[in-house]
Amino acid sequence: MNHLQSWPEPVVPVQSLSENHIRTIPDRYIKPISDRPGSEIHEDVDIPVIDLLNLFGKDRALHDETLRRISSACKDWGFFQAVNHGVSHELMKRTRDAWREFFNLPLESKQQYANSPCTYEGYGSRVGVEKGAILDWSDYFFLNYLPVAERNQSKWPAQPTSCRELVAEYGAAVTKLCERLLKAMSINLELKQDYLQNAFGGDDVGAGFRAGFYPKCPQPELTLGLSPHSDPGCITVLLPDYDVTGLQVRNNGKWITVKPVPNAFIVNVGDQIQVLSNAIYKSIEHRVIVNSEKDRISLAFFYNPKSDLPIQPAEELVGEDQPALYKPMTFNEYRLYIRMNGPRGKTQIESLKSNGKY
Repeated sequence: MNHLQSWPEPVVPVQSLSENHIRTIPDRYIKPISDRPGSEIHEDVDIPVIDLLNLFGKDRALHDETLRRISSACKDWGFFQAVNHGVSHELMKRTRDAWREFFNLPLESKQQYANSPCTYEGYGSRVGVEKGAILDWSDYFFLNYLPVAERNQSKWPAQPTSCRELVAEYGAAVTKLCERLLKAMSINLELKQDYLQNAFGGDDVGAGFRAGFYPKCPQPELTLGLSPHSDPGCITVLLPDYDVTGLQVRNNGKWITVKPVPNAFIVNVGDQIQVLSNAIYKSIEHRVIVNSEKDRISLAFFYNPKSDLPIQPAEELVGEDQPALYKPMTFNEYRLYIRMNGPRGKTQIESLKSNGKY
């Protein structure tokens, strides 16, 4: 892991570039023409919105209908917006406001939390360790939330003073939501309702938290806030910026700008669900665009497998007519790829294909 001890060149916070009122962006952030946000954007459709109020409620018919809608979204989109999800709207707002306050602190206050590619924990501005790589127009703060043994609150921001307490409370609430969603997905895949939770480690699952900050950009047509990728874990629950759009999802070859519903979470299927479901559910490429008018902030909660557990297609979903599509791999091995190479579309999960030999 020595190659992941330090960044290959000095890290420049994007926010510092933006706040210097530059008129042109450095070459390091200019994407190849084929990767820039272009005309292939489809604005007339959006990802499904699902009301979770009746999920596991007393009304069986409404519960079944909610399950059906989740199944359809996981198969057709890999993404949906969840309303009535059980997480306090006030807690969501206070947590996002605390992180906005953090990113508005002086640079030296943030840089005491500067991260390394070894764990990515802390304040940073790049993903991947390739020297001379083209970078994304964003800064972030990443922290480990689960398992509790890996939770190091001294690495969490001490300012604003509410931040550590809010992250702990917010993480606990979103963890409960992830457990409910895994249960729903298990039932939809005709597995025992605790199957996915147990397959991913039971009470020993992992979780990470990433606050993403996308500063105003003088040339948003030349760059991206986050390059196309699918998420490596199980489920991602995103608290978006309701005032500024930016997340785009790839559907049928076109990029769709997600229009956030007030107080909704954006939920997406990660690569490990694709593996375990033997591609019945698929993780979907997404990216973030930036704009010249407003900064944008979003909070991503990554619900992940226990890091040393080999993940492979569920035996119940494998047969002679449907062989296992993926080789077993632990999440520790799997996420090493993105930590070294940065976001690269869906190349990683495609490389796991076992060509029917497993």
